Amino acid sequence: MVEYMVWIWLALLALLVIAEIATVQLTTIWFAGGALAAMLLAAFGVKSILIQVVVFLAVSVILLIATRPLVKKYINKKSQPTNADRCIGEKAVVTAEINNLLGQGAVKVNGIEWTARSETDRIIPADTTVTVKQIEGVKLIVD
Repeated sequence: MVEYMVWIWLALLALLVIAEIATVQLTTIWFAGGALAAMLLAAFGVKSILIQVVVFLAVSVILLIATRPLVKKYINKKSQPTNADRCIGEKAVVTAEINNLLGQGAVKVNGIEWTARSETDRIIPADTTVTVKQIEGVKLIVD
């Protein structure tokens, strides 16, 4: 079996690369690097399967730890917050009394009127200035 390890590691490398191409989720590419390192060890005469497996795991983990945060940073750079997300932390003016018990209330933030609920279940009268805490569905949660 030791003489076939180069081919086994090559097959694993090919499978991991194909899986990465198919998913494009950056889930297997680091393990493909580990398989490449183990295959090179086997090709250069390291007969111990245990050493090959340890190198496979070590290289995979090192690649994962070293590169994943950088890759995620550049991939997530493309995502844009929605207009609604920009409301969080903004000041809003209550346009209709907020009463969670009755399920009513509205606020105006950045020129747009939203249905609103109180974060603390307190009644908030109209014309009060509040802060948008979060968004739940189409309602702003304010305090």
